[in-house]
This record gives sequence, structure tokens and C-alpha cells, in this order.
Amino acid sequence: MAVKEILLPSLGESVTEASVVQWLVQPGDSVKRYSPLMEVVSDKVTTEVPSDFDGVVKELLVELDTDYPIGTVLMTMEVEGAEETPAAPEVEEAPAKAETPAAPVAEKAAAPAAKPAGKNAGRYSPAVMKLAQEKGIDLAQVVGTGKEGRITRKDILNFTPGQAVAAPVETAAPVAAAAPTPAPAAPKAAAAPVVASGNDEIVPADGVRKAIAKKMVQSVNEIPHAWIMVEADVTNIVNLRNSVKNDFKQQEGISLSFFPFFAKAVVQAMKKNPKINTSWQDGNIVYHKDINLSIAVTTDENLFVPVIHNADNLSLAGLTKEINRLAKDVRSGSLSNADMQGGTFTLNNTGSLGSVQSMGIINHPQAAILQVESINKRIVPTKDGGFKTADMVNLCLSIDHRILDGQQAGQFLRDVKENLARFSSESDIY
Repeated sequence: MAVKEILLPSLGESVTEASVVQWLVQPGDSVKRYSPLMEVVSDKVTTEVPSDFDGVVKELLVELDTDYPIGTVLMTMEVEGAEETPAAPEVEEAPAKAETPAAPVAEKAAAPAAKPAGKNAGRYSPAVMKLAQEKGIDLAQVVGTGKEGRITRKDILNFTPGQAVAAPVETAAPVAAAAPTPAPAAPKAAAAPVVASGNDEIVPADGVRKAIAKKMVQSVNEIPHAWIMVEADVTNIVNLRNSVKNDFKQQEGISLSFFPFFAKAVVQAMKKNPKINTSWQDGNIVYHKDINLSIAVTTDENLFVPVIHNADNLSLAGLTKEINRLAKDVRSGSLSNADMQGGTFTLNNTGSLGSVQSMGIINHPQAAILQVESINKRIVPTKDGGFKTADMVNLCLSIDHRILDGQQAGQFLRDVKENLARFSSESDIY
């Protein structure tokens, strides 16, 4: 039997790391080629990693919800083939010893104490070691609940000082007390553990939420945001949509919402204002030839930003179908990694949540994001000095001030308003 390593695969040109959010197999399980082994998340996309072999799962080598570089060994499998190759655990053990050098005699003395907990006692993943350092916890005093006594992140998070007294008694206290601990010494300035108070509850963020947080912090830290808002009269769109929505649903099988009208108006305006379709890169402005429209889609827990590629090539009906497909894939968990790549401008339908005014955080490294707020009836003045009731909407644009100024942002929004005002008949939908 040969031992094969399963690596974290490449998930896109700009993706450098990802995390495993769920194991779909366990050690000892027999798997077939192409069977899913795990779910990994990167850049807000959850993807299943399939097996390249028929074989038996040997060991899981990384912690859940922890970022690792592309190419990291995630697990090992035993497969029929050539002579057995060195397994990943031996590779993993070296860094732990390198970080915490100990005299040979001390290692021999500590071995008997670790033995009752299983062969994995004393072997810690990088994530466990880092978490223990941050919390100032001595790993020698933590009782592992993982396979064969291995210490997991959950053991560290659930560790209490009371356990530190009981653990040495269960694992040959005299020897453990005399021998140096194999765990790395906690730094003097280690961060204090987060402790819930009163009725508060601490819940670790999942992989998708961590990816969102990382992206938002990067955007706020790197992009100087500026903001501009205009209001638009969309009475014509409300009337047109109400007149055709039933026929559209019967003919296309999906509902016609207001959002595709805004998407169409935006991509038309982007063609007239190419600087909106740019990004900042090492002191240079990159002009993107393709108009790839990112749209924000929310679930109960998270936010995803899938991409409509070459959105300017689609009719309003075509945009409706693509928006419906992407939203459906997000909520069913079947969104592909390709559907999350290559966005050049983001359109966010904050109006669906009842918002009337908001400032969006730019989807790094794009140059702008447009928030479409809720449509509300208002009393507005007419050109002849009178007043009328109209369906009005606020359009809120956040821009990267390194690339765009107020004049360019204002011109783009004027073009969006003009495009919205042109929708007048059913022929505009197809």
C-alpha cells in the first residue's frame, strides 16, 4: 500500500489560502475516486474537494476553520500501488520539534507520560500551538479528545484552569512534573483569552464569515473611500414592470424584479464611463475590458458576491435569468468558484432590506460599489412649478478616491439616471 497526500488545490488565480470547513470522511473510511473528501472555503466560496484515488483515509492533518496556503497537505490516504512513501505525520512532527528544541534525555523522559493518551499526544498542529500561545495555555496540561488523544482547537477553547490540576494525575504526574514540557513557551505578551461575561455567548466565526471579515478589513485599510448619492425618478420602471410581470413569469418561469432594470442601466453607463470599470494595482490604474458585474446576495448568516460575466452582452431578460441563477446557487450552496471570480464593479440591492440610504464598502480591488435603495412614493416638484407623486429611489455610490473624483462619479450617476428613464415598453426587456 502506498500513502498518498491530498493537497489543498488551487481555487483561482488570486486565491492564496483557504480553510477546511467540514470533513466529509473520517480515518478508516473507504472512498472511491472522485468522491468528495471535504469542503473548503476561500473568498466566500465553499467548494468540495474530490479524491483522486480509490483508497482508505489514513489521517486528517489540519484543523477546521483555519487558513492554510494553497498546496498544504490536508490529509493522507492509503492506496494500492508502489511501496509506502513517508506519511505526512512525520513531516508535520518536524516543525513542532524545531520550534521547541529539547534535550534528548528530556524527550525520553516525557514519552512515558504521553503514552497513555495515545500516539498523537505531544504532536500538535500549527493551529493548536498558535491558539495555545495566544491563550497562554500549557499544552502538556490539556487532555486531548481527538483521535488517539490528539489535542484539537476545541480542547484549547474549552480548557479551564481546573483541568490543569487533573490532567497530570491521569498521565503519570511525577514524570510530567519533572520533565520539560514539549509545548512551546507562551510569549510574555500573549493575548488574554476572550471570556464571556453574564449571559453573553462566544461563538467562533465560521470560514465564510472570516473570509468576509478579511476582505472588508483589507478594503477599508487600503482604499480611501468617498461617497455620493443622487435620487432618481423610476415611475416608468414601476409601471412597466407591473404591466409585464405576470406575462414574464408565465413565459420565462421566473419573477421579474426591479433589480435587473438597475443592472442594465449600470452596465450601459459603465460603457460610457470606462474609468468606473477599473482597479488600483501598485500605483497603476488597470482598465478592465470586460464588464463583469458583481451582485451582492445574502443568506441568513453570510454575504456572497457572485459575478455576472460580460454583463453588457445580456438583455434585461438575460440579466434577470443570470441574477436568478446566481442567487439560487448561493442559497442552495452549489455556487461554483468560477462564479465568484473576476468581478470589476459591484451592484448591491440594499433596497430589498428596506434601506433608503447607505454607504457600501468597496469590493477590493474594484473602484466602486453602487447601492440601490428601496423605491418609495414621494411628492416631487414638476418642471411647470407644480407637484406630483412619483416612485423615487436613492442611488448611493462609494468610490476609490485614488482613481475616481466627484466629477467622474457624478457623471456616471447621471448616465445611470438617464438610462433608467429610457425604459418604456416591453421591447426594452428583450
